[in-house]
Amino acid sequence: MNMNTIDADGHIVEKDSDIRKYLTEPFNKRGGRLLPSDGLDTNLGGLVGGLEEVDIPTRLTDMTKESIDVAVLFPTSSFAVNGFMERDYAVAYARAYNDYAAEVCKHSPRLKAVGLVALQDPEAAVAEANRAVTKLGLCSIAVATQGTKEHLGSKTFWPLYEEMQRLNVPLSVHNRRETPAGDKRFDSFIFMHTIGRPVETVIQFAGLMYAGVPEKFPKLRISFLECGVGWAPYWIERMDEEWEKRGKVEAPLCKHKPSEYISQGNWFFAFEPEEKTLPFAIEHLGDDKIIFASDYPHWDGMFPYVTKTIRERKDLSEQSKKRILGENAKRLYGWN
Repeated sequence: MNMNTIDADGHIVEKDSDIRKYLTEPFNKRGGRLLPSDGLDTNLGGLVGGLEEVDIPTRLTDMTKESIDVAVLFPTSSFAVNGFMERDYAVAYARAYNDYAAEVCKHSPRLKAVGLVALQDPEAAVAEANRAVTKLGLCSIAVATQGTKEHLGSKTFWPLYEEMQRLNVPLSVHNRRETPAGDKRFDSFIFMHTIGRPVETVIQFAGLMYAGVPEKFPKLRISFLECGVGWAPYWIERMDEEWEKRGKVEAPLCKHKPSEYISQGNWFFAFEPEEKTLPFAIEHLGDDKIIFASDYPHWDGMFPYVTKTIRERKDLSEQSKKRILGENAKRLYGWN
């Protein structure tokens, strides 16, 4: 199958009815909504578009319009699973979502999906990661930056990372449209959306790095998605400085500067097609660590101009375009 252009982060827009049919008893009999809603209007009363109701034939047609060969599909609302207070329900929901996502992918080999696990139950998370990859054929395990009671570098989650490293599938760290935990200062969606995504991403990046995850799991590939790449050079430089002053005492499992781990090439960053800081990021990170993501079919995507925007950029070399449009994603997902 042709894999010149890989959308490393598209989305399924799942509904309760999609998930409920895969839920086991007694959870399939739950009343009300399966997922909580914040009640916010993301499309501004119809002023902002999006293709949220897209069906699979339309998605495949739109991929062809964009010259996208393969799309990796992430959940939308189901990222809330790690904020559920009911542990057994979280486990059942993640399993149901994975069954549903695997069924979606059966429609075409051009569709690949990531799996979810319930981090509330670390032992069940390991078992579900194994099932999702070996039985369902899912290509990654995705976790939201928000919702967990511990940061992602916590040793609580190390058995999951050990299993993922053994399975040779990446950890996809994807943020949600939520404020940082406990923050009540926001008074609009634009305020929350602007702050919550990058702030929670840099928190989890620091947690994973300072905890020593790249040292403990050197073959585990990790991606950071849906807030651009411009933050990464700044954040890595800041962390290098902090590590030089305090790392030996306060981050003893992080044996080297964060930038040295990044240079090893197992951590990847999605970018925005029109992002002005992309050449700067390439200069400081390298063009072998940056991946293309469309965010299709969400309201803030750029369909049908997303790949065209990248291909027509004059500030990127042809080599960089080739790598970020496909080659890096193949390496991230282990398709080389």
